[in-house]
Amino acid sequence: MTAQVASFFHAPTCTWTHIVHDPATGAAAIVDPVLDFDPAFERVSTESAQVLVEHVRTHALRVVWILETHAHADHLTAADWLKRQLAPARVGIGAGIVSVQKHFAEVFAFGADFRTDGSQFDRLFTDDETFALGEIDVRVIATPGHTSDGISYLIGDCVFVGDTLFAPDGGTGRCDFPGADAATQYRSIRRLYELPDATRVFLCHDYPAAHAEPTAQTTIGAEKAGNVQLNATTSEEGYVAFRRRRDATLAAPRLLCPSLKVNICAGRLPAGSHQLTCP
Repeated sequence: MTAQVASFFHAPTCTWTHIVHDPATGAAAIVDPVLDFDPAFERVSTESAQVLVEHVRTHALRVVWILETHAHADHLTAADWLKRQLAPARVGIGAGIVSVQKHFAEVFAFGADFRTDGSQFDRLFTDDETFALGEIDVRVIATPGHTSDGISYLIGDCVFVGDTLFAPDGGTGRCDFPGADAATQYRSIRRLYELPDATRVFLCHDYPAAHAEPTAQTTIGAEKAGNVQLNATTSEEGYVAFRRRRDATLAAPRLLCPSLKVNICAGRLPAGSHQLTCP
């Protein structure tokens, strides 16, 4: 059975959210949803997430999962709000979120009451774990490197890769966050390149040139043939050297602090935190 995918672009953060569903049963998953956030006023709103709910209801889908590919540092997740709108949907993320929580709980001084066991999420997925979306098999592929908690979801012939891969002309995700590692990311991408060339790759971000349309999907074959930073012939040594040079030039994401404060809590503000700015 071939999964069907609808993709929604959040222009302020250049983020793609995908709704993937099984046409036989209507069972659906929302991958990497975005909560609108105005940093000037620290104001959160749900316009973009409401579009997802409208799509689900218009097409009579039954959302089973809200899936995160990792704890994003460049946008706030709408997972908690969507979970409440689409009950009994569950929120899942990779088991590596535990180490991310432990690190940032200290950075943000969340205090002893903050849980760093991942229990804010309904499910912590491990490498090669499988589950079903209706009649379609889902396989979890651990893809750390950009972050230590990165995972990809292989749903039928579709793989949702988070920030591990961008479109071929965009390259790959940065590897300078805490717990990130360029060599680890190289091996993660090599795992993805073992999938059939026809596998559809759904991206979490695209940064189009002015007046160009953003790219939501590509294929494993296209990435292997033409990814400008890591193609089928790129060596690990060459990639690591490139990634380190490149990452040294990058500024911190604009929404890093508010994003991580919310995202390590599955979309909820941690107890005792009243502001989304950095400490």
